Amino acid sequence: MKVLQLHVDYVEYEPIKPESSIYEEAERKAYRVEDALLLLTCIEKGDDAVLAKKAIRELAEQAEKLGTSRVVIYPYAHLSPDLAPPGEALSMLRAMRNEARALNLEVHSAPFGWNKRLVIAVKGHPLAEQLRSYEKVEREGTEEIPQALLLEEKLESYWYIITPEGEMIPVKEYDFRGHENLEAFARYEIQKSRAILEEPPHVSLMKRLEIADHEPASDPGNLRWYAKGRLIKSLLEQYVTEKVIEYGGVEVETPIMYDMNHPSLRKYLHKFPARQYVVETEDKRYFLRFAACFGQFLIAKDMNLSYKNLPLRVYELTRYSFRREKSGELVGLKRLRAFTMPDVHAICRDLKQAKEEMKRRLSLSLEVMEGVGLARDDLEMAIRFTKDFYEENKNFILELVRMFGKPVLAEMWSERYFYFVLKWEFNFVDCQRKAAALSTDQIDVENAISYGITYVNERGEKKYPIILHCSPSGAIERVIYALLEKAYLAMMRGEKPSLPLWLTPTQVRLIPVKPEYLEDCLKILDSLEKVQIRADIDDRDESVDKKIRDAEIEWIHYIVVYGEREKESGLLSVRKRAAGGVEKLTLEDLIREIREKVGGKPFKRLPLPKLLSKRPSFR
Repeated sequence: MKVLQLHVDYVEYEPIKPESSIYEEAERKAYRVEDALLLLTCIEKGDDAVLAKKAIRELAEQAEKLGTSRVVIYPYAHLSPDLAPPGEALSMLRAMRNEARALNLEVHSAPFGWNKRLVIAVKGHPLAEQLRSYEKVEREGTEEIPQALLLEEKLESYWYIITPEGEMIPVKEYDFRGHENLEAFARYEIQKSRAILEEPPHVSLMKRLEIADHEPASDPGNLRWYAKGRLIKSLLEQYVTEKVIEYGGVEVETPIMYDMNHPSLRKYLHKFPARQYVVETEDKRYFLRFAACFGQFLIAKDMNLSYKNLPLRVYELTRYSFRREKSGELVGLKRLRAFTMPDVHAICRDLKQAKEEMKRRLSLSLEVMEGVGLARDDLEMAIRFTKDFYEENKNFILELVRMFGKPVLAEMWSERYFYFVLKWEFNFVDCQRKAAALSTDQIDVENAISYGITYVNERGEKKYPIILHCSPSGAIERVIYALLEKAYLAMMRGEKPSLPLWLTPTQVRLIPVKPEYLEDCLKILDSLEKVQIRADIDDRDESVDKKIRDAEIEWIHYIVVYGEREKESGLLSVRKRAAGGVEKLTLEDLIREIREKVGGKPFKRLPLPKLLSKRPSFR
């Protein structure tokens, strides 16, 4: 079930004519309801009366928070392609109406099965528009629902904007002029709905560029990666790992499957808001990891740690981590069930050391984001904390905001529901004005005790450390999502889309104007490869114009057309994607320019035939 919840100044609807074989009797007149919570409600296959009642109870709580006791239940089939049969849908809507009346709400209901005229005026505050998704528990008995997920649904949050100047302003009162992305991010976070109603632009781009695609033979949210996509992904993996090792990370590798009844692990399962994949054997139940925490904590438990060893930074690039995200939330590269997560934990002796370490890791994450191609202006920051932690550590929280340099969204909890007292993350706001978290870090005050992780202090006493959970980039797949969405936004501004040069599979495309120049192009290609520049040759039996167009479609940064003039002059005709136009460059100048732009980023060879005539199409 999906409900688009709108807090309206007024709503007007008028039944025009029945459009379904099953419809309710209604008078053909205009209805108007003022200052109400309008519930555009879509009933999906599998929904039942229990779910309908649960949904209306939660929506009633929302109505109370918004200061209204008036609801309009409006059948709205446009939120899902997986609709329930008309008879079942009508039955669910009636269950919602009855439950709403039992809760003493003033209930208005638009008739089911009609084509209707609809006019609405939505209020202007950030909580006025919220999309909610309700699902039955799938595969009862094989899925473990963490208590944290259930708590998250009931979580009472207080939302603010914190500025670098130290102001803490309730979201409803903040003037977002000049911070439109922050406003979109705040709306998305406050409504707490991750349902996807239309395909985001990056999905068609990832397919057209032969990066990745859905795998119909697998569980949804598990992708197939083509050669170009695997190259991009591996370069990002290598870059993030190098940055973490440079920061001081100690790289380890741990299993992907763990015993569900292990006492420490089971407790953590219910403290982490994620659904698990469960694997059953003859006598045991296992779960697939959703982060590297389990293995790293079990390693730390068996280590002999002194205060002199801290902070200890343990790192793993998990390929893969698994989370059974709701099917309605899965989309492209943004939200997957199997993903690659760089995960570095810092074991710190106390909160003072943990706070200093967190500042260092925030700087690391900003550096990683810039390195992968996402500037600070592309990101919005969120900080989430308990009220107690905020009151005791205001200056530290403000210092994190100042390091980011822009206003951030703050979520305050009245009490601690999870294992952490503070969490920050960088978020990317995409073309649909929805957000996805990338870099993140958390202050964990619980798991050292749960796992029995200790260190010996100066007096020889065993103490429990504070643990920080950081991913400097977030999931690698989600980084690619953000880069593609950023490229699409550039297209919408009339600019040429591109990936960062160091991540572009083919950096230089050589186009011989005639077959007799192929041998020269092969020599140029060899020179480029020797200095770690990826190049290929379009030797197909096509016109030069078509070859240039195809190279542009692939977002190739440098296109070199080679013919008689180039052979005689020794100068290459180079079409530059970023600057536009064609320049005459020596091969040495071209190499120098590319190497300067790429800098010290990782390099891998192109895992495809160098001649396009020999190259297969993956689509």
